Amino acid sequence: MTKHIMSGRRNILKMAGGLALAGAVPSVFSQSKQLVVADPGGPYTAAYRKAFYDPFEKASGIRVVNVAREAQPVAQLTAMVKTKNFAWDVTTLTLQQDVPILEEGGLLEPLGLVASDFPNMLQGSVTPGFLGVDVYATVLAYRTDKYGKNAPKTWADFWNVEKFPGPRSLRRNAIDTLEQALMADGVPIDKLYPLDLDRAFKSLDKIKKHVAVWWTSGAQAMQLIQSGEVNMISTWNARAQTAIEGGAPVAINWNQGLYSVEGWGVPKGSPRADIAKQFVKFCADAKRQSDFTDTLAYGPTALEAYKNIPAARAAILPTAPANISLMKPPSGQWWHKNRNAASDRFNAWLLS
Repeated sequence: MTKHIMSGRRNILKMAGGLALAGAVPSVFSQSKQLVVADPGGPYTAAYRKAFYDPFEKASGIRVVNVAREAQPVAQLTAMVKTKNFAWDVTTLTLQQDVPILEEGGLLEPLGLVASDFPNMLQGSVTPGFLGVDVYATVLAYRTDKYGKNAPKTWADFWNVEKFPGPRSLRRNAIDTLEQALMADGVPIDKLYPLDLDRAFKSLDKIKKHVAVWWTSGAQAMQLIQSGEVNMISTWNARAQTAIEGGAPVAINWNQGLYSVEGWGVPKGSPRADIAKQFVKFCADAKRQSDFTDTLAYGPTALEAYKNIPAARAAILPTAPANISLMKPPSGQWWHKNRNAASDRFNAWLLS
């Protein structure tokens, strides 16, 4: 091995936080020195480039090429595995929505990860074929100029149009919206599953005529609350945070939020699987994860990252103890089994 390669190897071991990579690293350098990584684009790309892509390039000498993937990568990944035509080597996936489908189909490359080897990671964020690196939350955001100190604190408040008048917005999607409808009707957040669909739709019947907009994208949701077109909204926390940082009088209520874990998976049979696995493990490092939080308002899964995050910034991240204690993740298994039926019923209800 040359001095350059030995130096790169030492850097990988150091920057991956002491993970046991030594046996796998040499294979990295025997393959093409390029890794194609798919992410959602936009702010993700900038944040991940800073926290993961550039540091991995520097440590390994392997160029990381990022491409924007589709909003739902399951179909694309499935096609790659079946045709063995790999457009990318590793991609972001959502633990609760994507991973159950892919794992059941045997479509993810085993990563050799054992949850017990990552004691400081958020519980559930490591599986044999997935490593979570960030957490986003679906929360209730509201205009402080409309409600002041009398702010909505629960989904029951969102549904209470007498006490909290004004236009509001919900996501045009069964996921999260059905859970919110049940919580508005009094179901505790830790008793949601299996979802009582009849009860959920009865609850939605009560709020339907008061929903000014059923949003379909994060950008639309942010604009609705930022502009004041709606007084309150169910939205992703980073979108609400962007509105706040843009000067809008908006606040986030974390109570009864639903959080989801995003992270990396490798399509089974990828010709650069060895490189991809090293990259995935590299991203488990707490310091690396802390580096994306100053631009992307999502929480790290490596909880020791909070040692490197300023207190004011930590307070607005989903995995901060004060915030995540108020939330629960949706049931990926329930949605895997019932998504089509629940979504079809929701879409038909919207049109009724």
